[in-house]
Amino acid sequence: MHPDTHTPALRIHELRKTYDNGVEALKGVSLEVAPGDFYALLGPNGAGKSTLIGITSSLVNKSGGTVEVFGIDLERDRSRAMRQIGLVPQELNFNMFEKPLDICVNYAGFYGMPRRQALQRAEQVLKDAQLWDKADKMSRTLSGGMKRRLMIARAMMTRPRLLILDEPTAGVDIEIRRGMWKTLRQINTEGTTIILTTHYLEEAEHLCRHLAIIDRGQIIERGPIKSLLTKLDMEGFVLDVDGELPHPLPHIPGAHLKATDPQTLDLQMPRAMDLNHVFAVLGEAGIRVRSMRNQSNRLEELFVRLTGRQEDAA
Repeated sequence: MHPDTHTPALRIHELRKTYDNGVEALKGVSLEVAPGDFYALLGPNGAGKSTLIGITSSLVNKSGGTVEVFGIDLERDRSRAMRQIGLVPQELNFNMFEKPLDICVNYAGFYGMPRRQALQRAEQVLKDAQLWDKADKMSRTLSGGMKRRLMIARAMMTRPRLLILDEPTAGVDIEIRRGMWKTLRQINTEGTTIILTTHYLEEAEHLCRHLAIIDRGQIIERGPIKSLLTKLDMEGFVLDVDGELPHPLPHIPGAHLKATDPQTLDLQMPRAMDLNHVFAVLGEAGIRVRSMRNQSNRLEELFVRLTGRQEDAA
């Protein structure tokens, strides 16, 4: 029987980890992820993301605190808790000389799934990952994007209720990344809770509804992505204009206006400023705005503001 829908998919309380060399990777982290959520865990390299994921998936021993997966205590009932979880690690960790079909079927076998059932399930997950036509090809012949999708397909063999991905698109090009986003959105739409660790802020902004930002072993911010973005004082817009721009551009006290090309203006303004006032000033200067769009990636600014470390937000 499944726990009720009010039970968090993941509840972490006062989680601590100190490694043998004295490095304190987690300093009392608490976190709750609701069932069905798509949750981002953001932070620079070395912030504690991978340690937190490692403990949750039983690969790393904790120094203190508790972890519950759908109400099941990881320490008291490890095997039952682990059956709820599918893990997609950062590194490709399957045998390149095996076929995708065998990789998936053998993985399910570790969890006690009968072979006939595993074969049916493998067909389904490989079709979902658009890999069924490659099921009997040697895995080393797959493209980079296909190998990543195979990792997700393998994790989905056991129908996990919680899918955890540790930096799933690190080092892959934007086309592969967007293809994976589509796969993950579909899995989430079908009811699987997803936790994603990433330092690609664009990824969190496109996929996730909630996020926590971890830095130096502590969570420094958490909440719905949209409400976190409203904490920023400044708002950015791209303005497409008709005709030639005047030189110099009009001065708008409190705002920053610059031309990125002869037909495009970049506008940074305080959230409290009235856009009508801005348009009035532009109109008086003879600037006709044809269209306007929001600058979407403000999560990066938020991260920089919270950590104060520009270089980590790459």
